[in-house]
This record gives sequence, C-alpha cells and structure tokens, in this order.
Amino acid sequence: METQTKQRVTRKGNAKQSSKAKRTTPKKEQNSVPHIQMLEIDFVSPDPTQPRKTFDEQSLNHLAQSIAEHGVLQPITVRKLDDGYIIVMGERRFRASKLAGLTTIPAMVRDYGDTEILEVQIIENLQRKDVEPTEEAEAIQFLLERYEPNEIAKRLGRSENYIRQRIKLAGLIEGFKVFVRKREMTISLGVAVALFEPEEQQMMFDSLEGDFQEHRIKRMIESRTYDLTKACFDVTDKTLVTKAGACTLCPFNAANQGNLFGEGKMVCTRTSCFENKKTKTFMQLLKRVKKEGLKLVPNISKYWVDEERNQWVMAQMEKVGLEVHLTNELDILKEPVEPTMESITEEHRHYEYTEEELTEFLNEALESFTEEKEAWDNAIDHGFEKGILLETDTYLTQVIFVRVREETSEESPGAKSLEKRKMAECTPEEQIIKINARELRKKQIENNNQFKEVVDMIRDTDYINRKKPLSTDEMVAISISLFENNLGWHDQREHFGDFLGDDDQLSTDEMVARFKQNFKKETLYKLLRFLLTRQVHLGESNHTNDLTNQSFYGAMQTFYKDKISVIEETYAESRQKREGRIKERVTVLEQQAKAIED
Repeated sequence: METQTKQRVTRKGNAKQSSKAKRTTPKKEQNSVPHIQMLEIDFVSPDPTQPRKTFDEQSLNHLAQSIAEHGVLQPITVRKLDDGYIIVMGERRFRASKLAGLTTIPAMVRDYGDTEILEVQIIENLQRKDVEPTEEAEAIQFLLERYEPNEIAKRLGRSENYIRQRIKLAGLIEGFKVFVRKREMTISLGVAVALFEPEEQQMMFDSLEGDFQEHRIKRMIESRTYDLTKACFDVTDKTLVTKAGACTLCPFNAANQGNLFGEGKMVCTRTSCFENKKTKTFMQLLKRVKKEGLKLVPNISKYWVDEERNQWVMAQMEKVGLEVHLTNELDILKEPVEPTMESITEEHRHYEYTEEELTEFLNEALESFTEEKEAWDNAIDHGFEKGILLETDTYLTQVIFVRVREETSEESPGAKSLEKRKMAECTPEEQIIKINARELRKKQIENNNQFKEVVDMIRDTDYINRKKPLSTDEMVAISISLFENNLGWHDQREHFGDFLGDDDQLSTDEMVARFKQNFKKETLYKLLRFLLTRQVHLGESNHTNDLTNQSFYGAMQTFYKDKISVIEETYAESRQKREGRIKERVTVLEQQAKAIED
C-alpha cells in the first residue's frame, strides 16, 4: 500500500503537468457557443466507455412520461464519430426519449479529446444526486490521477473529507462492493473495510460465506483496528520498527487518509505492524526493569492465569530471570489522584445531587486522598518497593509501589500450593492435574466468548420484531429464564417444586433436553400468572393511579369478578359511611362560619 501511495503521488505530479497543458485551449474555441441541432435518434449512440453503469428503471420511466408530454427541455451533448454521434452528456435523457418513442432529440455537438471526454462525463455524472456510491468512488479515483482531493472537492461542490472517503471506498474488493450496491452495507462500514489491504479484505469476505452479516464485519474491523492514542509506545518514534517508521506519518493511520474515524482520530489499520511495535515495547520494558532493579507486576490474578496471553507474558519474564507474582499475592499502591469538583460531578453524573451534597462528597474524597497520599509518600518505609504494573492485553504500564504479602497459611514455609508451583516443580501426576485444570479454564473462557458473540449477534438482528408465534424452543427458554431469574428459592420450592424434576445427576444440557421433552404451554402460563401476581406495585400505588396495577385489576375481573365485587362492596360501604360523616361535619362547620359572618 505504501508503494502504491508513492506511485500515485508520482503519477499525479506528471498527470497534473500534462493535464494543465491539455486543458489550455485557444480563446476563440473557449468562447464559441455550439448550436442546438435536432439529430435523428437512431444516429445517436451511448458511449461504451461511459463511467455510469446503472440507471434507475422507475426514475427512467417517470422521465419518459415527462418527455412524452413536454419534450426534451435540456439538450444532450454529443461528439461526431464516423457517420453518427456519441453521447458525452445526457445518456439518461437519451434513454428516456427512446422509451417515449421520440425519433429526434435536441443536441449540442462539441469536439473533445478522448481523455477530456471521460473527464467531462465523470464530472457530469458525479454532480447528479442519485449516483451509485461505488461508481462514484471509482470515478473520483480516476480524477485523482489528474487532481488533488481538494481540487476535486471544489469541482463537485463536496467537502474534502467526503472526497477522501469515496477515494477509500474505491479500494473495496468486488465482493464488498456488491453489498454496497445492494444497499445492504452502509457507506461508512464500506469505508471502514476499505482501510484494509485487498488480501485481508478477501479473508474477511470469505469468512462471511456469501452472506452480509453486519455484526460480524464490525467485529472483524474492531479486532483489526487500534486506537493509537491508547498505544503503549510513542507514535512519533521512527526507530521502534525502522521499516514502519512513525505512526503519525504512516499511510495506514486513518488520520492520514481523510479523518475517516473523525477529525484527527488516529486509528491503526495494520494489525501486524501494531502488534510488532507492542511486542518490541514489551521486550524493551523487560530489559529496563532488569537493568534498573524494578519489580514488574503483570496484572494477572489467579483466576486468569491460564489465559494464553498471560501465560506468554509470564514465560517471557521467567526467560529473562524476573520473578512472577500474581496480583492476589501482592499489596499494591497506585499513585492517588487529587479529586476536584469536576471529577466528583462527573462520577455522580447519573444522579441528581445538590451542590451541597456534591461538596460533601468532595470533602470525603479529599480526606481519602490525603490518607492515600501519605501512604504513597511513605511506601518505602513500610516495606514497599518501586514497581511497574503491566496490562497484559495492551502493554500499558503504570508506576506503583508493591509489597509481597506474608504467607498466612499453616503450611511449612517452603511449601507452595499446586496452583502456585511451576510445572518443573511438580510431579508427573501433578502436571497432569495442572494441564487438565488449565484446559478446563480455557474451554470455559472460550464458551463465555462464544456465547457473548451469539447474544450480541442476535441483539443486532430484527429477532424481537418477528411476527410468528413463539416456537416450543422459545417458550422453553422463556420458562427456564423466568424460573431461574425471577423466582426466589422459597417460591421455586413452594409453587414449582417439580419444575426441573430431580436434577442432581444431570448436566445442564440433559436438564434442558428433558424439560423440553416434557414441556407443556401450561407451565409457561403458570409462571407468567405467578409473576403477574408478584410484580404489582403495593404501598402508595393502587389500581387507580398506577398503570401496572390498573391492567392487573382489569385482567382479574375476568376470573374473580364476584369475589372482587364483595371486596369492593365492603370498601364502598365503609367509604359511604365515612363520606356521610364528613358531609355532616362540613355542614355544621359551614353553619358556624355563616353565623360568625352574620
């Protein structure tokens, strides 16, 4: 891509010089006004090299109807060729005229060179409102051989960023262009895919197996792009990876391709280079901490120790002779940040606190900051040593003070638990246990990620808008979800004791399969009715002032109208008596008020 960029710049420089020479025409020719002629429509032909390939059929029919009624109001532009004429501008009007049955068409005959014709056609097409995006992108790419993006923007009345995005869109491989033409893929998503080299685009496209899947494309883009403002290395460093140079000057930085992700947003689209720079930075860090005698702490707890990236980081540390400690084995002090009213307000932005309450929060935060700052300043005196906390996914670092916690177990001083021992310190039987435990944890993490991806994919579809009745599988899923997430242990046992049957010896797969096999719609109805009775609002809410309660009250009339009537009558009788007493009392008070007034 870098080579292509350099070649394009060279071609543009040469093309600009030659195009300027070609566009210089005598004043007489510039001022000449061609006459409008009525040409036989059978002697006029479309230009086979015309950049425009698509014409909206419905729009064409509308134009044909207008031409049949009013004629061709704007003449087409043609050039003479042998015994006929070739259209330069106005092919849509020509097509509509033929549909309308016209035998002649008004035209202006001009003389053009071949390159000049194509340029005129492109600019004329690009000035239309209904131009197809990929055709527009390819046309602008052609103009880029003769003009700079800002010159193209002025000629077309577009912003420079718009032009740069279309230039990028031209780099889409054909498979993705088809998605854009079908209006399945948005232009912004197409531009994001076009940031990658054709080989990588092809890999992305092949993984879709011919189907447009927006959520998968977005995930592939996210996994292949990196926010350079959060890089662990200096993006201005030209020497970190000499061949790549500084990120700020790199053509794979989106900020150098027309602000495709926003004004000045630096996003790397070259995975291999970014990962290479990350690794180089990590290796330099290992040398530095070894040389300066610092303690490097990878941010890994015992629960995540078996993740592949964490295993690799620990192996590299051990290779250079650095001791590895998990974070749950350490006391770690991070440099405290002094709170401000702005930071407190931001922290509580989702709550409507008064200024007085926020001030109280600030005072509490300042007290905590003072204590933390004192601990930070005196860390060395309390057995801490200077260290660096490393994030194992990004390799970002933070200066800390760290201290190894004292062992509190009753084991002998030299004994270590199995999970803390290295493979070399374990017997063959213990190594098998550790290997199996690691594999079990990896499978769990993989399943977690797989399930999350499926859920995210479903949420991106129109699943919730489906018109069909619920399937048995859906009703089974809803029933189990309601039972597991909305019923407490007591209600599960009291009202749904046999819901899942004897589940002690069954896996989750077997439990779901058995529940589905024995499932009846009445089970779901019972769950819903139970929840309907439990999710009403009591206290200050009732059937006259609360939507949920009012709908519940109305629904119950169908089943228990007589019993509800008895309760209503009891309260109505009590209410009438009370209102009678109040009326008598008010009457007496009104008489007293009148007597005082008299």
